[in-house]
Amino acid sequence: MANYDIFNGDADGICALHQLRLAEPRESTLVTGVKRDINLLGKVKAQAGDLLTVLDISLDKNREGLEAALAEGASAIYFDHHFAGEIPTHPGLEAHIDTAADTCTSLLVNDYLDGAHRPWAVTAAFGDNLFDSAVRAAEPLGYDEAQLEALKELGILINYNGYGVTLEDLYFAPADLYQRIQPYADPFAFINEDEAFKTLQQGYASDMAQANALSAELETEHCALFMMPEADWTRRVSGVFGNDLAQRYPQRAHAMLSELPGGGYRISVRAPLATKEGADELCRAFPTGGGRKAAAGINELPVDQYDSFVDKFKATFTP
Repeated sequence: MANYDIFNGDADGICALHQLRLAEPRESTLVTGVKRDINLLGKVKAQAGDLLTVLDISLDKNREGLEAALAEGASAIYFDHHFAGEIPTHPGLEAHIDTAADTCTSLLVNDYLDGAHRPWAVTAAFGDNLFDSAVRAAEPLGYDEAQLEALKELGILINYNGYGVTLEDLYFAPADLYQRIQPYADPFAFINEDEAFKTLQQGYASDMAQANALSAELETEHCALFMMPEADWTRRVSGVFGNDLAQRYPQRAHAMLSELPGGGYRISVRAPLATKEGADELCRAFPTGGGRKAAAGINELPVDQYDSFVDKFKATFTP
């Protein structure tokens, strides 16, 4: 029997797994990648008796791999908040899936564990740009403003590290960052003791300074689109730049387009925080698109579909 921990390489996936393994330590094979590498179950050749713990990746995008694993006699426990489609009914599947716009996978794990490692759930919610949800989840902890700000920064930095087209774009491979976090039950200890925090802090500041110097390609009362040049820093920063814009302009939708080395665009979309709706439907209208209601993306938009995307973007978010 083998154990597999299969998780998104962003803050939500990493913190969800960290909570579970603090509560239920287990030797396992780690399966993850850059944030957009979500077809992770396809990388696992599960056999009878194997246990798959799946965190923060769309069931709809992993349906084939999940059904194949279950058919082989493996079992799976699945936590997620992305579009799932029809959830299979199978005795080997335990699904904890909630697509509400104000939750995330780590908050679902926090509920499952009765708040056993709540600070890491709060960290993840901040990283997923769910600031209000993070503050509500933190209420039982009695943290002051400085402590909440520290967890917010940590969540944003872990999330920032997950963006990129390849692992080479990142400061830390997500599996490596998870393993650096793994010894720390206390997120404040990780902040103070591990050099990874300072590395990400400095990288984020540099990348965001360049992003904030960009002008919008399209800007209206209801939406704004930014064209980001082909560079490793733009691949790293596109998602967190979108999150930052969403916080600054909560009534406006945002799209960040990064040029891909082989042509086409990788796109991050943020729905207005005032509604937290529409991003997933917009992105799923294009091949390689997906996500959740408040935040979604397209892995590779062909150049000849750019005008169609812009038209759908404006139509989706203009009343």
